[in-house]
Amino acid sequence: MKSIFKFIGLFLLTAIIILLVIAGKNLKDRNPGYEVDMKILTGKESALKAGFASVTITPEVPDRWFDSDENAKYEPEKGDTFTDGNGNGVFDPIWIAGFGNGRAANGIHDDLWARTMIIDDGTTRIALVALDAIGFMNNYVIDTRNSIPQDAGIDYLLVASTHTHEGPDILGLWGRSPFKSGVDKVYIKYVKNRIVESVVTAADNLRPAVLEISEDLSGAEYLVTDTRKPDVYDPGLRIIRAVDKVSGKTMGSLVSWADHPETLWGKNLLITSDFPHYVREGIENGIYSGDSLVIKGTGGTVLYFNGAIGGLMTTHPSLGVKDPFTEIEYNEPSFEKAKAQGTRVAMLVLKAIENPVEKIDSAAIRLVARTVTLPIENKLFRLAVMFGVLDRGISGWMKMRSELAAFTIGPISFATLPGEVYPEIVNGGIEAPDGNDFSITPYEIPPVREMMPGQNKFIFGLANDETGYIIPKSQWDVKAPYTYGREDSPYGEENSLGPETAGILHRNLREMLGELE
Repeated sequence: MKSIFKFIGLFLLTAIIILLVIAGKNLKDRNPGYEVDMKILTGKESALKAGFASVTITPEVPDRWFDSDENAKYEPEKGDTFTDGNGNGVFDPIWIAGFGNGRAANGIHDDLWARTMIIDDGTTRIALVALDAIGFMNNYVIDTRNSIPQDAGIDYLLVASTHTHEGPDILGLWGRSPFKSGVDKVYIKYVKNRIVESVVTAADNLRPAVLEISEDLSGAEYLVTDTRKPDVYDPGLRIIRAVDKVSGKTMGSLVSWADHPETLWGKNLLITSDFPHYVREGIENGIYSGDSLVIKGTGGTVLYFNGAIGGLMTTHPSLGVKDPFTEIEYNEPSFEKAKAQGTRVAMLVLKAIENPVEKIDSAAIRLVARTVTLPIENKLFRLAVMFGVLDRGISGWMKMRSELAAFTIGPISFATLPGEVYPEIVNGGIEAPDGNDFSITPYEIPPVREMMPGQNKFIFGLANDETGYIIPKSQWDVKAPYTYGREDSPYGEENSLGPETAGILHRNLREMLGELE
């Protein structure tokens, strides 16, 4: 009997040691000592240059599979089968991010992209990359920065994800099960290399440019709904079009809006960038009704940046979208619905750029960027980091390295946030409803846009990281009684680092924007 207990004890001890070794490896800082503390505040106004490039980051999907019960989960134990496209005898899944686990890709609808816009004022050169991904973690951004050749001349690289819910899992949360990462490390390396290629090509394409700033602050509001009270949106379309100063041709455009690219919802099994695909295609190539060109496109390369999408901002299946030409209304998730939505956004953009609110061909770039440390208070996130589901390590005991940036290009100002920020933090309207967990009044005030200089204010969410939802602390709600008369806890908190995140980010941005002014 003693030998049995001894064996069990040794087995448990060995298992504990193995788990501690695994956890220790996964908790290791991926970029020890790395810190951004950048201030560029003394630049002189000079002629601007712009450069654009786009490269695909579409994964290979070698195998196809049969979904026997049509639940969008690969479950061979329930009769799902696959076709071995590459002949290696095993199923090679590309796990799709954004909804449940086990959603294996079953083909490709349209390409995913790393699209770059570089702005250069003769002294400072900033590279803005829009990535068709659910998110791109800060340690990946750091690796990518370190790989950009010095002769590209990049002073600051920003990588912001569109947050498509129809691309590969590159965070780790949507693998075969909640306990197994969905990340393909070979694909991650490929994406990093492709971003570098996009940046280098954009630097090679630099030309003297005129920046035309346009906006439509309300026209797209009906295409998105707020699924959590209070009803606060970030509905504005904000656009920068770069025109070649010599030829007069459009080099490219930057479009910023706030909506989850999840119009296709969780049953779609095809790799796609969702509605941003149709936004970019419509602006670049024009708007067609059937085979007839209705509105001419601009040409050039279009980058789509997401804004304040927390709360969450989405084109929910309950929200109908009408085709702009047939007036057929699409309610159920489909590519027809995504196309109708993206086409309508593109039409609003093309109309807005006819009357720019500002044109500039010379300016000084001013920038403040800093590393911030965020506590990982979410217990599930802690476990995910410890056991390698989230492959990012820690920069202190259960602390995560992330990043903020604020910059101006003449009259245009930008503020970046490393996740899905609630619009009330950006635009105002934070509430302290009865039932909130901390019984406090709002303190992430004033709103970020109110603190930003100039008239043309861009917010980039999911920039240089994806930390999850950024929720006002006075709206935090995981304990009963629940806010707004709800019967259960609202969605958001389960995919947030914790209630302190918003306050830390807001406080740092307030300081940075003060320095910028």
